[in-house]
Amino acid sequence: MTASLHSELVLPCGAILPNRIAKAAMTEGMADVKDNPTQALANLYHTWSEGGAGLLITGNVMIDRRYLERPGNVVLEDDQAMPALRRWAAAGTAAGNHLWMQISHPGRQCARIVSSQPVSPSDVQLKMLGNFAQPRAMTQAEIEAAIAGYARTATLAKEGGFTGVQIHAAHGYLISQFLSPTTNRRSDDWGGSLEHRARFLLRVVAAVREAVGSEFPIGVKLNSADFQRGGFSLEDSAQVASWLSEAGIDLLEISGGTYEQLRLLGHGDDDSQDRDVRQSTRQREAYFLDYAQRIRQSCSVPLMVTGGFRSRLTMTEALANEELEVIGLARPLCGDPVIARYLIGGQVDYAPAYEQDLKLGTGLLGPASPIPLFKVINVQGEVAWFYHQMLQLAQLKSPERGLTVLPAFLKHMAREYFIGFRRRWHLRGS
Repeated sequence: MTASLHSELVLPCGAILPNRIAKAAMTEGMADVKDNPTQALANLYHTWSEGGAGLLITGNVMIDRRYLERPGNVVLEDDQAMPALRRWAAAGTAAGNHLWMQISHPGRQCARIVSSQPVSPSDVQLKMLGNFAQPRAMTQAEIEAAIAGYARTATLAKEGGFTGVQIHAAHGYLISQFLSPTTNRRSDDWGGSLEHRARFLLRVVAAVREAVGSEFPIGVKLNSADFQRGGFSLEDSAQVASWLSEAGIDLLEISGGTYEQLRLLGHGDDDSQDRDVRQSTRQREAYFLDYAQRIRQSCSVPLMVTGGFRSRLTMTEALANEELEVIGLARPLCGDPVIARYLIGGQVDYAPAYEQDLKLGTGLLGPASPIPLFKVINVQGEVAWFYHQMLQLAQLKSPERGLTVLPAFLKHMAREYFIGFRRRWHLRGS
């Protein structure tokens, strides 16, 4: 039977997604000063639950409070915030949908405002305008502790009422750093060959599965490629996907890029990896779909593809052609939280892209500017625009589409530093 947007999906573990649209992970930054979930998160996810998507995936929930992806991340190391966690889970499943917690460790992608001593597989620094400190290579004991941390956080997510977890192995975070030869230069059992570089991810999956049991959904978010010369390639990704299939995961989300190559945001420069992909991928909306087809040949796990989907026609064709099983949407749900319901019901043909609202700069001030500072401001300003809409929804307000990129960027940075310094002050006093 041909799948459609409203079709159910039975996952390998037996869990059933009520339809084929998923709200993909977007970092929220809405934790309190103790890194615990807040009412704002409950409000936001209740709104999205009522919006019609069959699966909601949270933004980064960190396994170790020493290392955050950004100020305001929720950290789940113990059960001290279980009541708040349960409120979040109840709100996010109010309409009968699934709510999965994305569990993560930033590795070297841990900004100075959070930590000046990040860790990574190797001591390869992320050089972005001085915002990231030199990482220290992890010891064997730290690697084992991190594996246990993923399992601990997954267990707490299950106890808190979340219906699944997604292990973040993409976008240049810690697991992605282990997978990529550009950031993993180890010569022990955790580095070198792809089999050794994938050991950390496969150990995490095994530990999480043992912790949560066979009937609890486990997803993995994996890069199709790093889009960096000498980095994690499409062929690498296909092989890792095959191993993940054998490991018994339930849903594999395909994305791509890192902080240095922002394909996850639709930006980034062409590099050697891109030459292997059809020109049509650059011209159409679903810019990771072609990569997913190569990966599908290597594994039998249901696939979710996130990145650029906008038209209902493209979504339905991808499902009908069995190119994937789940459509991932992120930014469209920031400006229109019920867009999934309308797409599934056929009331609309397009998810909004908001290009007119964004009013991005042009020329030297555009996202492709050769001046690094301007490029960063525009790319981060674009992210900040969508983040502002999330804050509006979390405050039970309507999206503010009149906001332009530069004010969004300035508001976002002011809030980030305020939250970061407030958290540091709290940690010093505790």
